[in-house]
Amino acid sequence: MADLPTDFWSGWIAVITVVSLIGLAWLVLSVYFPGSEPEKAETHVWDETLHEGTNPPPMWWFWLILTLLVVTVSYLILYPGLGSYRGVLKWSQGGQLQQSAARYEEEYGAVRQQWLEASMDELRSDADAMRTAGRMFKNNCTTCHGVDARGQASHFPDLTDDDWQWGGTPKQIKQTIMNGRNAAMPPWGPALGSEGVFNVTEYVLKLSGRHQVDRNVARAGEEKFKQLCVSCHGPEGKGNPTLGAPNLTDNVWLYGGSQLAVMQSISQGRQGWMPAHKDRLDEASTHLLTAYVFGLSRQGEQ
Repeated sequence: MADLPTDFWSGWIAVITVVSLIGLAWLVLSVYFPGSEPEKAETHVWDETLHEGTNPPPMWWFWLILTLLVVTVSYLILYPGLGSYRGVLKWSQGGQLQQSAARYEEEYGAVRQQWLEASMDELRSDADAMRTAGRMFKNNCTTCHGVDARGQASHFPDLTDDDWQWGGTPKQIKQTIMNGRNAAMPPWGPALGSEGVFNVTEYVLKLSGRHQVDRNVARAGEEKFKQLCVSCHGPEGKGNPTLGAPNLTDNVWLYGGSQLAVMQSISQGRQGWMPAHKDRLDEASTHLLTAYVFGLSRQGEQ
């Protein structure tokens, strides 16, 4: 209530609240203590002894409502609730959050500073730090990469191998976690046509050593590859981590390595998005999580 934009609306809220409480109190008192005996009117009698009429509600209702009124008034005196009035205790959600943050920093600030100053090897050899990092991974990463970090749904990469679309050094991994990634494979179907898509698919599969390709098909596919694909994937198809272009000469396929899946990637394109976590994780947490993710890969095991 203290953040209301104008005193006008703040005042109206306070007035409505007070009037409502007074009205409720008057209503309860008028029901239980009418002040004068009501006139008794003649009523119909059923079965000789059953009379029509009204009976007052039980007194325990009165004491319950009175107790709740007292609690309400006490709360409005102690805490915010009457417009911009902050209450005797001056409590606020923002203040509570600041107190919690201060207690957290007091208790864990020194440890977090040690994490930030430690090297990747030092963090990976710290069992307590890695357990904490594992919990961070479960809270922030498993939705996409899976609980075992091996990726899932043919859309999210495996973090346990040595294949990194955007680079696998600690510096590159940290940049990926903090700033996220946006990968875009353009659709080449309109430019290539169905035959061209097939030829390039066969050539790409040949690059990865998947199978032997007809010489004429390979030549046609290589020609189109050099025209459209080398700017991202390189003349040898080994990719470019700066652009997020994957290596096409290995046997790691994010969206599937079957002939149909590769044809779909070439024809329709692919859109990959890794959300930025810099607003969720501070520098120390990011540094710790980087060490954990780097340690998951074969490269980190070396």
